[in-house]
Amino acid sequence: MSTKDTVVQSDDHQSARASRPLEITFAVIALLFNATYLALSTQIELRQAAAPGQIDARFWPLLLGTAGVAVSIALLAFAIARPPLPRDDIERIQPGGVMRVLLASLLTLGYVAFWSLSAVVAFGYSIELFPIVTAVYMVLLMLVFGQRRWLGLVIYPIAVTAFIYVLFGMLLRVPL
Repeated sequence: MSTKDTVVQSDDHQSARASRPLEITFAVIALLFNATYLALSTQIELRQAAAPGQIDARFWPLLLGTAGVAVSIALLAFAIARPPLPRDDIERIQPGGVMRVLLASLLTLGYVAFWSLSAVVAFGYSIELFPIVTAVYMVLLMLVFGQRRWLGLVIYPIAVTAFIYVLFGMLLRVPL
């Protein structure tokens, strides 16, 4: 062609504006969450006291809580002292994204509710519910987020559930 065809494409993606109040709010929420976690981790009851130089059941929760509070304070200091960061890399909400988040939240609440039932006695057998509930929860989450292949819907939940059960339930003897 001898003439130039100019195509102007409209950009539907309008990036979010930088927001200092949003960053401060996020940092304060993170600080409150981590401070609560740290306070609760100090109240963990110990079955037996650890020997000097050994770690006990409170060690990792205390370490993680302390690190979380430190990072939250740093986030709050950066949010107050620095100019707000640009948010050009944030994509707009995808169709159905809000519904997926709501469904995942409801599934998670249901999972936690069923997890509190440790075992059920049926036909004279005690059936531990954790592996069953965890595998079903993972399958439902994967369906909500778009997994449709049978390989992903069967093998992955079973493998992850077995790993969690063997590691925590059998090896570390954490009551699930």
